[in-house]
Amino acid sequence: MRDSTKLIILVVLAAVSCSLYLFHDLNGSFDYALPRRGIKVIAMALTGVAIAYSTVIFQTITHNRILTPSIMGLDSLYILLQTVVIFFLGSNHITIVNKHVNFILSVSTMIVFALVLYRFLFKRGGQPIYFLLLIGIIVGTFFQSISTFLQVLIDPNEFLRVQDKMFASFNNISGELVWWALGIVVLTFIVGRRSFSDLDVLSLGRDTAINLGVNYDRVVKLMLVLSAILISVSTALVGPITFFGLIVANLSYQFFKTYKHSVLIAGASVMSIIALVGGQWVVERVFTFSTTLSVIINFIGGVYFIYLLLKESRSS
Repeated sequence: MRDSTKLIILVVLAAVSCSLYLFHDLNGSFDYALPRRGIKVIAMALTGVAIAYSTVIFQTITHNRILTPSIMGLDSLYILLQTVVIFFLGSNHITIVNKHVNFILSVSTMIVFALVLYRFLFKRGGQPIYFLLLIGIIVGTFFQSISTFLQVLIDPNEFLRVQDKMFASFNNISGELVWWALGIVVLTFIVGRRSFSDLDVLSLGRDTAINLGVNYDRVVKLMLVLSAILISVSTALVGPITFFGLIVANLSYQFFKTYKHSVLIAGASVMSIIALVGGQWVVERVFTFSTTLSVIINFIGGVYFIYLLLKESRSS
């Protein structure tokens, strides 16, 4: 089956999932329920596409299919930021109550952190990409330790607000924030779209890419920045989803069997929409909100991560 045919099938499945979520059990509430469901569908699609895109390009840069941008510590930084603000300023502070202020603060903090980290890596030539990953793991673990320490000391009532920030949620999403995030993601895609051909060559390895005329350092820096922006926006919008990018990216690799990033990213993005919209429908209609989608994704992603590790160890 050709890749274009496979992609069309996925698009149809995504459209069916969105239609099911939008119109199932609507009971004529077009004026009230439909706009709210529409915002949630846009938010889920936006989040899925951002995570899928950033994960595929990050794995291409690192040449490792079990790594995700969360290894850079951005998720841990987001939770730390929310914990620190609530611990020192309280859950009624404007940075927590006002979603717009919280969104801007979270996105700007994570992007600045990523830029500082990249600057530290690239200020001297010759630093391997895995050095950056090692620093990211260490810093992420440090952030997580501080968050855990503060959460132990925090007031139990305040901890409930922190706990809400620790898991991704698509309920009560601000419509204005969705449009803000959409604008940022679209601009990021426009900038990154020009480098798809470079990413195709980059997947062959650093030395091969340089010999074929690709400006390796420039492409890597640009892709790392775009990946950080996309993860920051999606995390600030709905919360951290640790293993989601790992799942959809590897499913796209297995389903399409191609090196073209235009196909891989499109496939992973559509799969993300199917998984998030369909999964949220199951959470709301089958589990009746007794659990959250992020818990299910992290459970499935953890099992899938172990499977990939075992698969890699057998192949080596």
